[in-house]
Amino acid sequence: MKKITISVTAMIALMIGVIFFLQNVNFKRIGTEKYYVQIQEGKKTAGRADSGEKIKYYEYGLRGFDENGQEKTLSFTANKDLRKDAFLCLYVKNNGVVSYQEVSDGELPDQAKEKVKGLHS
Repeated sequence: MKKITISVTAMIALMIGVIFFLQNVNFKRIGTEKYYVQIQEGKKTAGRADSGEKIKYYEYGLRGFDENGQEKTLSFTANKDLRKDAFLCLYVKNNGVVSYQEVSDGELPDQAKEKVKGLHS
């Protein structure tokens, strides 16, 4: 009976761990390169979803820098107007930006920080 209780407890703990992992990992970011940008004005655009519903989104075209300071021009869309002058980490694969996350200037790699801040000073 004691072995069964331990086994059941271990299985439940393992299942909780797997569920936690799956909920908190963004699989789109696996195998991406990180580029850092500072948000400027986005272009408000209207369109229609496949269902015919009207949607609005914002288009951004920015110069981004990787941790070594290498530049790349990146374009992406967001479903809201992003905060002007905010720093973002863009996750990029071959076909473009797949995800983004706001970061503080303290989280920017030194070489990227120098280049990003140099664009808007």
